[in-house]
Amino acid sequence: MKTIATLIFVLFIGVTAQAQNTTEEVKVETIEMSIVTATEKEEVKLETTTEVARLYKFKNSKIKKALSFTTKRNKSKMA
Repeated sequence: MKTIATLIFVLFIGVTAQAQNTTEEVKVETIEMSIVTATEKEEVKLETTTEVARLYKFKNSKIKKALSFTTKRNKSKMA
């Protein structure tokens, strides 16, 4: 009985949603704009900056140690 009532309620809502007449035509004012093709030349300055990237050769570096951390709960236990 509950499913039948729910089905009738859903169908009723769907029918009333489609039955509304919203055919009002809205007129939109259009604006004509021309295309401007003038371009200005700007000087491009190239700056040479030197940036340093660090490479770590050793396993004991702080970055690698922080990324490969393990907790006490990661260890296996004997059953």
